[in-house]
Amino acid sequence: MVRDVTVIDPALSFARAQLAGALRSRVAGDDAERKAATIWLAEGPRWFTPDDPIWRVHADASMFPAGLRALLLQSLHPLAMAGVAAHSGYQGDPWGRLQRTSEFLATTTFGTIEHAERQIARVRAIHARVRGTAPDGRPYAASDPHLLAWVHVTEADSFLTAFQRYAAQPLSAEEADRYVAQTGFVNERLGVVEPPRTVAELRAAIESYRPELRSTPEARAAARFLLVHPPLPLAARPGYAALAAGAVAMLPLWARLPLRLPYLPITERVVSRPVGGLATALVRWAMHSPEVARHRAIAATD
Repeated sequence: MVRDVTVIDPALSFARAQLAGALRSRVAGDDAERKAATIWLAEGPRWFTPDDPIWRVHADASMFPAGLRALLLQSLHPLAMAGVAAHSGYQGDPWGRLQRTSEFLATTTFGTIEHAERQIARVRAIHARVRGTAPDGRPYAASDPHLLAWVHVTEADSFLTAFQRYAAQPLSAEEADRYVAQTGFVNERLGVVEPPRTVAELRAAIESYRPELRSTPEARAAARFLLVHPPLPLAARPGYAALAAGAVAMLPLWARLPLRLPYLPITERVVSRPVGGLATALVRWAMHSPEVARHRAIAATD
């Protein structure tokens, strides 16, 4: 029995390293190790600590299905979607957009204050250049506080919803309110005016946008791209499909209909949610490698 364990452990370690490497390259880019070292190993004060809800949520594997859910929700705003379609290059370079978002979240959550403020300034400069006219003739600008707020509330709501569903230890009601306030602290510096500070305010903010949301060809194309035709090798698609199923299962009914996503409550309860949970657990196992743990331990002592 002892010999079997010694044979299995290296195999598991190798599988974990391979999966973690593949995930990091997709989410953080080919220079993921350099970015991780910059974020985790840099010395200096940080806005948040491992005890803060924002740290716990953004470090969890539930961010993977949460990110997909946020993108689907964001696509329902015609002006936000027009900016994405015209300027992000998501179909030609889908991983590039994901990597930029991932770097922003990681830097502002786990990095030093100096690096976080530099990252925010960089994103604000990019937003200042993103402007144009939507297919319906209305002008849009990425720096518009109203559009920024929509992106913020959909992300905060998706990240919190996924963590509460898939994390091993969900946040308490008080911690959930603190999480919303902490994300607002960051996004206020990005240009969001008076972001929500509690879960109740977050839900109310999302409801306030519903009259502006539409089913557009661009939104439906984005949903098909994300859920049906992701730019992945065949071997990776089953795992991605499981994460996508978990993401769709977390969408409210009012968001599914305009995206033409089916609502099958029994199937979701019996299949989609458990499959999404298993896929998230697999990602969590892969990402909790000794090297990642070492980086986080060093950052926590600063």
